[in-house]
Amino acid sequence: MPFINRSYRIEEPLPAFLFLMRRLGVRQGEAQKIVATGRLVVDGEKVCDSGAEICGEAEVLQFVPRPKGHAPLFFTPDFALYDKPSGTLVHPTTYRTPYSMLDEIRHRFGPDANAIHRIDMETSGLLLASRHKAAERKLKTMFEGRGVKKRYLAWARGRIESAFDVDAPLRQNEDFSTIKLKMLVDEKGKPAYTHFEPIEYAPEIDATLVLATPLTGRQHQIRIHLFHVKHPILGDPIYGVPMPIAIKYLDKVLSMEERLKYMGAPRLMLHAQSLEFEYEGVRYVIESRYDFEALKRKITPPDKRETSVY
Repeated sequence: MPFINRSYRIEEPLPAFLFLMRRLGVRQGEAQKIVATGRLVVDGEKVCDSGAEICGEAEVLQFVPRPKGHAPLFFTPDFALYDKPSGTLVHPTTYRTPYSMLDEIRHRFGPDANAIHRIDMETSGLLLASRHKAAERKLKTMFEGRGVKKRYLAWARGRIESAFDVDAPLRQNEDFSTIKLKMLVDEKGKPAYTHFEPIEYAPEIDATLVLATPLTGRQHQIRIHLFHVKHPILGDPIYGVPMPIAIKYLDKVLSMEERLKYMGAPRLMLHAQSLEFEYEGVRYVIESRYDFEALKRKITPPDKRETSVY
């Protein structure tokens, strides 16, 4: 369990944030965050004011990395690149999350290291991480300013014969009573642009390997854009499947047999293949080493899967 309680004895009164800075070796901002999220308890009571003086028996709920030995592909003094496996979270979603890529990042590079962007749990591929706070600020600004060119590979349903662009604004779904999609195409949404190029059509699985280049960075952008043009990504548990099946997936009661039938693959067939950016005057073009194309052998043949697009 990455988050564990550690106990400390405070002999003389001192401000809560100062105690955390001294004992845990964190910056003031991180100390204040620990207090704000209710992770500091003194004599059985949660401390709510980071400036309050504390003394006595303290417990701090801390993130303690538990790595699995997933090494970075490449690293510099400022950042590192990982090939994230499908099925692994980037950050823990709760204090009970047993493992995420943050375990690997902070175990290797220390408590100030952090993932710079997010990849869906079922998406595999390149993940950029900063090694210290100054690099984190620079890299996040670079991402927000569209200074990073990202390319993805996806196995999409059906035959795609030529390159095309999708210009379809996206917004978050605010009503899940009738539809379980997290993001929706909506003219009032935020601009979203993706360029798609077919690489290979595999008739035995009736699927096309496509290269997707998102020009904006909306959540689920590639997934929903391919769904929008009736070529959803194989293995997608939300976009392109009947709502009752999506609900069973979200409730974690979907069987593998149902998944293979309705989604066509045991995982989302989307992979972050490359990142291209300039940092401190150096141009980086980094490719994933994972053989994503070979995953077509895991795709259910058309005669054994539901082929309708919902």
